[in-house]
Amino acid sequence: MTLTAALLDPIRSGASAARPLITFYDDATGERIELSGITTANWAAKAANLLRDECDVEPGTRVAVLLPAHWQTAAVLLAAWWCGAEVVPDAGDADLVLCDADRLDIALAAGAASGVVALSLDAFGKGLPGLPDGVIDFATEVRLHGDEFVPWAPLPDTAPALAGTTVAGVLADAAARATDLGLGATDRVLSTLEWDSPDDLRDGLLAVLAAGASLVQCRHADETALQRRATSERTTARLPVA
Repeated sequence: MTLTAALLDPIRSGASAARPLITFYDDATGERIELSGITTANWAAKAANLLRDECDVEPGTRVAVLLPAHWQTAAVLLAAWWCGAEVVPDAGDADLVLCDADRLDIALAAGAASGVVALSLDAFGKGLPGLPDGVIDFATEVRLHGDEFVPWAPLPDTAPALAGTTVAGVLADAAARATDLGLGATDRVLSTLEWDSPDDLRDGLLAVLAAGASLVQCRHADETALQRRATSERTTARLPVA
């Protein structure tokens, strides 16, 4: 089973499928978007179809994700794992790089064999103008793909998923960390963690999903607004842990 199926299937097939799974804030732009478990799975499926059909991502493909903690980042991470890819931290070790505009130069310098997919992260789905030839504009292309995804073949639990750790290992680590953090299916987790290391990705996204909890992710967080947000969003836990 893929890592994405293991994380999302219990959520989207359960009674909580329609409740908010990821609520995203960007305090620099005023953006707020809320995705249910079903909507999150649909976005991940559209992105997985793009990665497989246009970038040849398959089991064993190494994908670097040079993106901030964002709802679209969650979608493309889940997409990569749904295809059976291994997410690696170094673009120089990757077959494909996913990046935002700020890290496009790094992605291009890595010379990934399968190329680069650039994300605008725009709240209204605008693409990135003036991209170099061969760079795929995620916002433009993802809308053309279906919101259901079926892997071509089963993926063994021993397949690498994150920085050399297997699917089974990532799941076990995420579940253990969820237990350490005291997270359960009724929790809503307010987080300002970035996902730019395997440990922070485990704590800030994977452990939350493994617990079946909801994530309230804040980018460019206004510290003065976080307590009000914790109250208005009825959050029960905070990351990073003080």
